[in-house]
Amino acid sequence: MPTFPTLKALRKASILTAVSVALGVALSGCMALDITEAPPKLSSKMLAEMSRKGMKAESPVLVRIFKQESELEIWKVDRSGKYALLKTYPICRWSGDLGPKRKSGDRHAPEGFYHVTKGMLNPNSQFYVSFNLGYPNQLESALGYTGEALMVHGACSSSGCYAMTDQGIGEIYAVVAEALDSGQASFQVQAYPFRMTAANMAAHRGDANLAFWRVLKEGYDAFEVTRRQPKVSACGGRYVFDKAFVEGEPSDPLAPCPEATPGIEPQALAKIAQESRAIDALIGGPVPVSASMSAYVDGGMHPVFRTLLKQAGAKGMAAKVSGTKYPISRPEAALADPFAGK
Repeated sequence: MPTFPTLKALRKASILTAVSVALGVALSGCMALDITEAPPKLSSKMLAEMSRKGMKAESPVLVRIFKQESELEIWKVDRSGKYALLKTYPICRWSGDLGPKRKSGDRHAPEGFYHVTKGMLNPNSQFYVSFNLGYPNQLESALGYTGEALMVHGACSSSGCYAMTDQGIGEIYAVVAEALDSGQASFQVQAYPFRMTAANMAAHRGDANLAFWRVLKEGYDAFEVTRRQPKVSACGGRYVFDKAFVEGEPSDPLAPCPEATPGIEPQALAKIAQESRAIDALIGGPVPVSASMSAYVDGGMHPVFRTLLKQAGAKGMAAKVSGTKYPISRPEAALADPFAGK
């Protein structure tokens, strides 16, 4: 078990009053209060880690999120000019189930491709600091999906958001803010239901979201091969990756895709086709036992935090991961490990 440093220094005493008021408000998303304090900065330790991996503080960033594994990855461009993994953070809490968010109040955390600009960062959030994912994006809006204020934030409470610890979001915020301040117009967030292996896809072959997940996997595979941010378009009611459209980007996400040429590297196209064949082969056979799972009660949390919750209880854990001791959302549901006994 890792140790969790004291987070009292992250807050002023006046914040406690504001948060206690906020707790009585029903949230449709992850509401943010304006609580003024200095935003976190890059630590000397993080700067040293970047240097060790051939990265600069100002180089572009990219974020990947995996629900089932409860992990968030920060990638940065290194001296090769491609993205490399900087750090993986355990997610303290996410809510809902696997699958995309479709409507307000369904508690689902979003899945898809998002682009976060500087104006979507909130250094004065009730959850320490946060950034808005931008849900619903253009495709989701066209499909009639609803919801607002879907964030990556601190504390360990989720109503459709991805909740880190205060310490975790502080580091993440500092990394992405530096990149945006240094000229990156926006950073891409790729939010997935799980690590998009063929085995994991086959394990969910009976899920109604499988066709949608196969589309997400195309973007996942392209990034895995190229280590470049995929260009994301929307047409034909789905995401389309690395296409060069003859008459410019499609304006209607639901209209048929216009004429285009592939802008993706041949190796990535080959990988996408190979993985699609592997999924088809596995779907026709038995589900891999190692990847099977039971239903989520309400989202989940990384095993390291589930262990902490069992040991310290909800109040004790809140004191360790949040400077305001913000309550853990639905702790009983978080304790229901969908992989127990697997």
